[in-house]
Amino acid sequence: MLFNSIEFLIFFPLVTALYFLLPHKIRWFLLLISSCVFYMAFVPKYILILGVTIVVDYFAGIIIARMQGDNKRIFLIVSLITNIGMLFVFKYFNFFNENIKHLADFLNWNYPISGLSIILPIGLSFHTFQSMSYIIEVYRGKQQPEKHFGIYALYVMYYPQLVAGPIERPQNMLWQFHTEHSFDAHRVSDGMKLMAWGLFKKVVIADNLALVVNSIYGNPTQVNGLSLVVATYFFAFQIYCDFSGYTDIARGASRVMGIELMQNFKRPYFSKTISELWKRWHISLSSWFSDYVYIPLGAFL
Repeated sequence: MLFNSIEFLIFFPLVTALYFLLPHKIRWFLLLISSCVFYMAFVPKYILILGVTIVVDYFAGIIIARMQGDNKRIFLIVSLITNIGMLFVFKYFNFFNENIKHLADFLNWNYPISGLSIILPIGLSFHTFQSMSYIIEVYRGKQQPEKHFGIYALYVMYYPQLVAGPIERPQNMLWQFHTEHSFDAHRVSDGMKLMAWGLFKKVVIADNLALVVNSIYGNPTQVNGLSLVVATYFFAFQIYCDFSGYTDIARGASRVMGIELMQNFKRPYFSKTISELWKRWHISLSSWFSDYVYIPLGAFL
């Protein structure tokens, strides 16, 4: 289900109305079921992928918190292999397999492994990284394991951020699912305005710019240099409005229910340096790599 679809136009107000009508103790269940429905609108059977990673990481987190030393490292590795393995199979296997096949053909080797006929699960990278952040934070002792299986599943599957992030840390999300949120007209108004702004950026700006960009980039030999320059600038605004628009819709939809998601874009094109741009563009993703890849790798090296 896409944010800019008729289905979501029905889905969002229905879920939100039920959210405030139901008592706090069962709201998590509503959001979890709603998130499953939201995700299964794409390819229903892919819900099993999420199910596997949720079960593995839920139990791994509890076990890791109870252990010390090498023993808990084993369960961390099991969790990471499961998450990265899912990501590799569905997103990168065909890419690597195709390149190995080309190399084998060049060297006249027999390479019998064929590609996989699979569709990339929607938002796979985002919920995989979110799951990994939870298990790493538990391993580092910065997050207590979530004992409520439903709440943990909701942390991974929360529908506003399921398609395009932001990638949240457990410290920001889990406590919000446990907190009761009452109806607040001012907050609802702010959330709806943010959603409207996100839809404007996505539907009015990004989608219309895409028509021009695709037309020019699709026929590069039939256009002049000025057209290519214009298309390049248009593409910069298209990709920004596409990503940030989706993020604003997600943040707005979540804010309506009283759950705050992190800001993911902070006027990146006003950056003065590349490093500053990196910090202001898809902030949740860049900070994820900084905290869990670059800094640990630098310490290791």
